[in-house]
Amino acid sequence: MSKRRNVLFVIMDQMRADLLHGAFANHVDLPNLRALMGDAVTFRRHYSVTNPCGPSRASILTGKYAINHRSVRNGTPLPHDTPNLATEVRKAGYLPQLWGYTDIATDPRTLTAGDPMLKSYEQVIPGFVEALEMRLEESWPWRSHLAAKGYEFGEGYEVFRPKGDTVDSPALYASQDSDTAFLTDRFLADIRARPSGWFAHLAYIRPHPPLVAPEPFNKMYDPASLPSPRIVRDRASQAASHPYDGPLLEQKRPSDNVIGFPDLEDTPQNVAALRAIYLALATEVDQHFGRIIRFLKESGQYDDTLLVIMADHGEMLGDHHAWGKMHYYDAAYHTPLIIRDPALKEGFGREVDAPTESIDVTPTILDLLGLDIPDTMDGRSLASFLRCKAPDDWRDYSYSELDYGDPVEPTLWQTRLGLDSDLTNFAILRGRKHTLVHFNGGLPPILFDHENEGEARNVANDPAASSILLEMTQRLLNHRLTHTEGRFARTMITAKGAQRAS
Repeated sequence: MSKRRNVLFVIMDQMRADLLHGAFANHVDLPNLRALMGDAVTFRRHYSVTNPCGPSRASILTGKYAINHRSVRNGTPLPHDTPNLATEVRKAGYLPQLWGYTDIATDPRTLTAGDPMLKSYEQVIPGFVEALEMRLEESWPWRSHLAAKGYEFGEGYEVFRPKGDTVDSPALYASQDSDTAFLTDRFLADIRARPSGWFAHLAYIRPHPPLVAPEPFNKMYDPASLPSPRIVRDRASQAASHPYDGPLLEQKRPSDNVIGFPDLEDTPQNVAALRAIYLALATEVDQHFGRIIRFLKESGQYDDTLLVIMADHGEMLGDHHAWGKMHYYDAAYHTPLIIRDPALKEGFGREVDAPTESIDVTPTILDLLGLDIPDTMDGRSLASFLRCKAPDDWRDYSYSELDYGDPVEPTLWQTRLGLDSDLTNFAILRGRKHTLVHFNGGLPPILFDHENEGEARNVANDPAASSILLEMTQRLLNHRLTHTEGRFARTMITAKGAQRAS
């Protein structure tokens, strides 16, 4: 067997694509990611297939749409026997190690009722070895590190409370002790002595809220110099524009993004300040990612390491008065994806404009490592794009979905809309010219026309758009019919035994 090369798979949490190519591209300093773009292949129309963190990572790591893996909420278990990136790369002799988190709730069938792993959704998908526990709510090694250095903080999210009376006050910890710095330090310390052939998955918490940054990052960007949020109507009109929007805007406000400021008003100045901190946290991740790239080059491993850099989902960041990722707008789903395969240098510096989905990442890694892609996976390998040969039959749209209910503790949407948790979901089909958002539970659809007003206006009720609405709805239905659970879809039991289509 030939020598195994290294694999470094990095996920940043809640990072928008337009930090690298779009509205923020000329306003945020990301020198290391930009340098990598010139030395790799960048996918400009890359989208998460579902949100929030847990479901998104379940789709990324299993290569499955949420309609198939059904781990559709933070806290919804993922069946333990679902093939995923970690279980598959073990077949090639890799020991997949995790620095960070996967946020995937454990299958309760594998544990006794009182097991503590059933009391937190922040668990590790089967197959990975947890080299460093670095979760958002249960980051005990990092908190122990802070305590050992003399920092004082309360329980829970109090560690993220700014040290001052303004939202841009610095974090209580110095920059060298931040969660981003700590994760990078531990990874570099651990990987330094490992023999070649390692497989590392790094999951950075940032730029995910709570929005607080250590000095000097907290004052890195002037809020007044940044682009304003995408606003097309006042808050009341936005809340009334669709039944989904009212509960969304009511339960998620600017004050929810920072600890200790419950009365923070939704003013342009405060929104701009929070956006500036978000960009600063992205720059901090970039700075520490640069340390990893330098280590790989200095240790002679850069050209023997498959690099995959992405985010799990996006962030509304005040666009349309919204925050977080529980929305139907592109900002909640459009994310960066950069892949560097040192064996495929012909594509370096190339930017791909074909629509790609987060479920494509695991099949791509498996393909580049020479491993089979399980029938359970809905995604397709992007290896052809790395070779500058786009497949003739590549999709011309992207698909996403979102579940916004809770079967145990009903959400505000369920209460206000009178919907059971099985009905609180929607699906998104994004084409070149139009985007369809189809809601379950009898809620009206949304149709955006990209060639005219785009996401500024829903044209679903325009008589002139009726044929387009029908066509997009049919395409969405066809997509759902095509991509049903595929575990045994290509297998038949015959007189000759179990046979699988090639």
